[in-house]
Amino acid sequence: MLKSFTRVTSGIALAASLVSATAWAGELGVMNGDPANGKKIFTEGKGAAPACMTCHGATGWGTEAMGAPRLNGLGFPYIVKQLTDLAEGRRTPSGPGAVMPLFAQQLTPQDRRDVSAYVNTLPLEPAELSDIDAIKAGGDPVGVRYKGEILVKYGSKAAACVSCHGYNGRGAAPVFPVIGQQKFTYLVNQLHNWRDGSRANDPYGMMRAIAQKLSDQDILDAATYLATAPRTTEGNGHVPVTNR
Repeated sequence: MLKSFTRVTSGIALAASLVSATAWAGELGVMNGDPANGKKIFTEGKGAAPACMTCHGATGWGTEAMGAPRLNGLGFPYIVKQLTDLAEGRRTPSGPGAVMPLFAQQLTPQDRRDVSAYVNTLPLEPAELSDIDAIKAGGDPVGVRYKGEILVKYGSKAAACVSCHGYNGRGAAPVFPVIGQQKFTYLVNQLHNWRDGSRANDPYGMMRAIAQKLSDQDILDAATYLATAPRTTEGNGHVPVTNR
C-alpha cells in the first residue's frame, strides 16, 4: 500500500511540475520577436557578439567541429530561454561554448526574442547531419547505433528519451526541445554536463537526474542514434511543427 501511495504521489508531483513548466514556457513563448532585426543579428552580429551564423551555420544547423549546436527547429521559447540563461549566468558553458555568455549579454531581451523569431523562420530540412563515420575516423569515440535506439525509444537505467522529447527526439513544444538530428558532439557534451552538474538550467533538475544514470558508453550510444535519427517512419509519418 505504501509503495502504491508513493508512486501515486510521485506521479502527481511530476504532473504538477510539468503543468508548471508548460505554463512558464507558454508565457515565454508569446511570439513577439521581430525576425528582420533577428536576421540582422544572426547574419551580422551585434557589439562584441559576432554573427550567430559564424558558428551555427547560415541555416542554423550547427557546426560539428566547433561543437556548436543546431538551433534550427528548436522552437522560439527554448532559444529565448537559453539566451536569457546564458546572459544572466544560469548557464555557463565550457570549451568553445564558454564565449556564449558574453555574446548573449550583448543582446537586449528584445534582441533575444528577435533572433529566436528569425531562427524560427529557417527551413527545417537538414543542411548537414553529423557524419558518425567521419567522427570515428578522426579518432573520436562514437557509440553503437542500435544500442542508442534502444535507450532513446525504450530506456534502460533511465527513462526513454521519447518519454519527454517525443518520437526520435523530435521535440514536444513548448517544454521539451528537439534533440533528434542535433549535432553528435553537442549531444555528448551536454549529457556529460548534465551528468556532472556543470549545466544546471533544466527545469526541476530533470535532465541532471536522468544523465546521472548514464554511463559514458550510454551517452555515446544515445547521441549516435539521435544525431542521425529519422524524423518519420512509414508507420509514423507525423512531422511536428514547432511553435512557429
